[in-house]
Amino acid sequence: MPKTSKKLTNRENLLNQGVILLTQQGYHGTGLKEILDAVQIPKGSFYNYFGSKENFAAETIQYYINPFIEQLTGHLQNPDNDAYTALQLYFNELITELEKTDYKGGCLLGNLMGEISDTSELCKKSLQLAVHRYRNLLQEALLKAQQEGTVRIDKSAEDMADLLVNMWQGALLRMKIEQSVIPLKQCYDNLLGDLFKA
Repeated sequence: MPKTSKKLTNRENLLNQGVILLTQQGYHGTGLKEILDAVQIPKGSFYNYFGSKENFAAETIQYYINPFIEQLTGHLQNPDNDAYTALQLYFNELITELEKTDYKGGCLLGNLMGEISDTSELCKKSLQLAVHRYRNLLQEALLKAQQEGTVRIDKSAEDMADLLVNMWQGALLRMKIEQSVIPLKQCYDNLLGDLFKA
């Protein structure tokens, strides 16, 4: 394997493992040795890729949000879906996926917001960026749905996107303690099934 490809693969393996361990154990509960042992990469290589555990966590946050953005974008770009249907399909998929994982983990963003946003400026900025990227895509979808006449127009797409992110994050935390997708379904039903509809 060419050196550049191997480096990219090692980096990706570290980020994948970072998502798993940081979601399950949190930032402070995850040791560097544990990450390195899982992907069998020497400590020196880790520092070449990321420089520090804090940098690694900040990059892991962006790596984590990318598939969610890609998943929602895929629904929005499907010519068979209007924007409102795309949002409904996307959130239904998330609920199904979380049910399959037995409600473990929740959301890496929400978990780290509560754990390190007060103690790491770098991670706080990465969390803000991830949430804004996600919120902005939801806002675009809701704006398109407004233009299509399926979502109410007396509230701004931005306000509704913020409300959806805030309620979804809270529902994910409730899901973890209740061990049930009911909070997620309530969030979905109240917002996408009722409040946002035209």
